[in-house]
Amino acid sequence: MTRWTPAGNAEIRIGLIGAGAMGRNHARVIRTFENARLVAVADADERAARLAAGVGVASHGDPVALLDDERPHAVIIATPTTTHAALAIAALARGIAVLVEKPLAPTVDEAVAILDAARETGAPVAVGHVERHNPAVLELGRRLREGWLSTVYAVASRRAGPFPARIRDVGVTVDLATHDVDILSWIAGERPVRVYAETAQRLHATHEDLLYGTLHFPSGTTGMIDVNWLTPAKRRQLTVVGEEGMFELDYLTQRLTFTRADVTQKRLIRGYATTFEGDVAVIDVDPIEPLAAELRDFVDSVRVGRRPTVAAEDGLWAVAIANALLDSARTRAPVLLDQVPMALTTR
Repeated sequence: MTRWTPAGNAEIRIGLIGAGAMGRNHARVIRTFENARLVAVADADERAARLAAGVGVASHGDPVALLDDERPHAVIIATPTTTHAALAIAALARGIAVLVEKPLAPTVDEAVAILDAARETGAPVAVGHVERHNPAVLELGRRLREGWLSTVYAVASRRAGPFPARIRDVGVTVDLATHDVDILSWIAGERPVRVYAETAQRLHATHEDLLYGTLHFPSGTTGMIDVNWLTPAKRRQLTVVGEEGMFELDYLTQRLTFTRADVTQKRLIRGYATTFEGDVAVIDVDPIEPLAAELRDFVDSVRVGRRPTVAAEDGLWAVAIANALLDSARTRAPVLLDQVPMALTTR
């Protein structure tokens, strides 16, 4: 293993492994950066050559050749989930910082292997949980830290959309629910201790494409996630309910509202169903592209050697919780997270 050192004031040279939809987005954003540039693209098919020609950089059919020939400061891995561990460890072994698209890996063991390699070399590993860079999420976090909700009762997340034919190696839990278990843990400020889930397989040939899951946190906060590839329209929504009211967030539009709890404003729905309404405030959010914020954070960590906002440890936890949810669905029983073999505090 080659020991990693920060890049300092040098122009950050970035390699991209994976020329699919996410790879193309990463290439687009990097082209807008100053003092950081894309130097090469690697993929196993002709997409690498097409993307590389479009942005004027070198093309490689073999990702390891990119690492050895280009010697970038950092590499972005935007390939199928089952390839993440081998590629990340190969880059880390050469002293190259890594951004791995979420999820970090399909299994806990592979995620732990990436974390071990990062700790051995000292190189930063960022994980592409892009929602943590969504300005509406950051504003929600700021309001929670300011005490807008003295107690968080429940957090519910919905992530739904049409079936993506390109994803074949994992199901919706590892591919998408890793976003939500990470966000719910971040909002709660703690990791869940118990999870329960139900899954279904309707369209996917080999994996589940629907998950309903619950998460129980040590403080008593309850989390609920609704994730599927069966909904004909894309939905990305989050609700946080607490003692003083409720936040509602739309990831796609970056809209954030707060409804104050007020049981004095009673009204009737259609003349007979009693409900209570609180004042609804739309909270100002400065719109930014979350992927651009994520990449700036990664480049900064490569430059100065600080921990990325979403590091390998966070990615490992998301993978562990997702796999615990799958275990729960298989066994039809709750799963305790202290039963999950993770080495977060002892390694």
